[in-house]
Amino acid sequence: MTTELERTIPHWPMPRTCPLLPPDDYAELRRQPPVQVRLDDGGTALILTRYADVREAMTNPALSADVTQPGFPLRIPVPPLPRLQSFMRMDAPEHARLRRMVMPELSPKAVGDRRPAARRLVADLLTDLADRPRPADLVATFALPLPALLIADMLGVPEADLEDFAEQTRLIVTSDASESDAMAAFGQLSAYLDMLVRDKEKNPTDDLTSQLATQYWSTGRLDHDDLVAMVRLVLVAGHETTANQLALSVLTLMRHPDAVTEMLARPDRLDGLIEELLRFWSIPQDNQVRVAVGETELGGVPVCPGQAVIFALPAANHDETVFPDPDRFDPSRDARHHLAFGHGAHYCPGAPLARMEMAEALPALFTKFPGLRLAEPYERLPFRHNTVVYGLDRLPVTW
Repeated sequence: MTTELERTIPHWPMPRTCPLLPPDDYAELRRQPPVQVRLDDGGTALILTRYADVREAMTNPALSADVTQPGFPLRIPVPPLPRLQSFMRMDAPEHARLRRMVMPELSPKAVGDRRPAARRLVADLLTDLADRPRPADLVATFALPLPALLIADMLGVPEADLEDFAEQTRLIVTSDASESDAMAAFGQLSAYLDMLVRDKEKNPTDDLTSQLATQYWSTGRLDHDDLVAMVRLVLVAGHETTANQLALSVLTLMRHPDAVTEMLARPDRLDGLIEELLRFWSIPQDNQVRVAVGETELGGVPVCPGQAVIFALPAANHDETVFPDPDRFDPSRDARHHLAFGHGAHYCPGAPLARMEMAEALPALFTKFPGLRLAEPYERLPFRHNTVVYGLDRLPVTW
């Protein structure tokens, strides 16, 4: 029997009516104070959909990112051992301490030093794509290999192992995967990285994993398990998110040829285009969650300890009070203050790398293939609805 609670409280995650836009429910939710939503496990969470509420909550010390806290909302299973969690799922001061260890390699300067290598890799991938039969899957041939190869080189991961990583990562972030399959993928990836880290600890080379091992693990400032978790976070987040953002960005540009013309004619406006693409898609659709560990107030609503909280980033980045006509892709829009990378202490450390990869990939792709277009109607494209990171499983194109 359906209870009154089930009739009045919407279910999360919410379905998209159009795959190109956030769920329709978000627009209605932004017109009222934050409400409770029902979770798959039968529990409830407070969902924040307004830009101001989400931005403020991201710096609220009463909200915890620690998955081991009672009441933490989960869309995908996580291992029960705390030390297997990356610093993304930790609070201060441990989060800040571990985060500082990877920031030098992800700083704008360090990313700038990697730009020539990224440019060469883009050129190689596009040359290979040109030799392939048409139609071609742009996800498999370009959007996924580019960030995967770059992050593997940064971490010292053999290129031959990347295909396994991609499959394991997709099982980990897909809510459709069974808990046993997701945990198996997590275990396999962690076991491999454990061996990699142990080898780097003994035989360091010129890569981030070796730097972490020699500068922090060998001096006792970093536990072995934390090092494995850190490498896993950089590897998974460093290619999965950017691959999806690249694929969706290419789809958007193919649907807006005037934007492509402007991008190629006015490279000085490329940065603004990238920020609008990040805002428009807001691909971390269902993975920005917290739990209250103290009494607080969010969007005018009192919150008690143990209350689960969801940051609906696509809703916040489509808030019409901040971004007029938000469902329209507008490359001329000033979208720099979007929340696609988060805000506050947990702001995505890989943001400079993702922006650089988009800046190198998008103009080069449309310069190499000026006639690039979809090989089938977008309505038939396999959008990744049941994942915590929105994207495409494949993108068939021709030219």
